[in-house]
Amino acid sequence: MVEALVALVVLAVGMLGMAGLYVTTLRSGSSAIYRMQAINLATDMADRIRANHNANLFYNDAPANNPCFGAVATVDCTPEQMAQSDLFQWNAQLTQMLPSGTGTVAVNGASAPYTYTITINWFEQGSDTAVANTAQSYVMTLQI
Repeated sequence: MVEALVALVVLAVGMLGMAGLYVTTLRSGSSAIYRMQAINLATDMADRIRANHNANLFYNDAPANNPCFGAVATVDCTPEQMAQSDLFQWNAQLTQMLPSGTGTVAVNGASAPYTYTITINWFEQGSDTAVANTAQSYVMTLQI
């Protein structure tokens, strides 16, 4: 009887260890998903910048609205309006896909080639109960 109880205690300790490992795996998987979404969103903005390479410094501005949506056809937008539209849509995607997601695009250079720094920030659940959220960020730099 004692041997059975000892075996049961050893088995219970092992199962608790496996449960802790399972929780850690779930948390790491969630973190990997958010990081992959941040990479995809940064790449999306880089592709938008490459497609609208005449906008250059207009990607520094934070858009208040989407000027190329609605009555104005996309083909009639100026490069500045298209840059604002890109930033507006991109920021909407950030808030939708990442928890508390925000992003900025910084443009450096007075003339070509311009250096663009795309920064994405978001918060993940902290691994410690004392830390409510853990700040994460992803930075991509490209030159056009």
